[in-house]
Amino acid sequence: MGFFDLFGKKDVSELTTNSPFRLTTAWVPYTLYANRKGSITLNVRVKNITPEPLLTSFVVELPQNLGFDSLQVSRQREVRLGDMGPNEEREIGVEVFGGLKSEPGDYTVSLTAIAHYRDYGHVINAVKKRTSLKVV
Repeated sequence: MGFFDLFGKKDVSELTTNSPFRLTTAWVPYTLYANRKGSITLNVRVKNITPEPLLTSFVVELPQNLGFDSLQVSRQREVRLGDMGPNEEREIGVEVFGGLKSEPGDYTVSLTAIAHYRDYGHVINAVKKRTSLKVV
């Protein structure tokens, strides 16, 4: 028993040096139409690749002219997944909306899977990934 075990601390040195998650993304349908209202679904698979359970959350950030509602007001969304066991995998579907100001081109979407300690306010490690959305 270590000194920090008395205060509820645990050794997280392995979790901070190695990547704790594997992220896989897919767009359904593949493209979004420009200059009209419509939506597309981003399917994200988050897999805990560590031997320990982790308290997990997931953040999606969208560029300008895209949003999580039909008015494109909110461009960042956090999804709290709760405790994920070792080698557990979860799939999240996030709906992304385009509008009249969505011009044709490639848009970069940022994804972040975060491992927390004790509660969602304490971060151990995070994995970031970028994916591209094609608007035609």
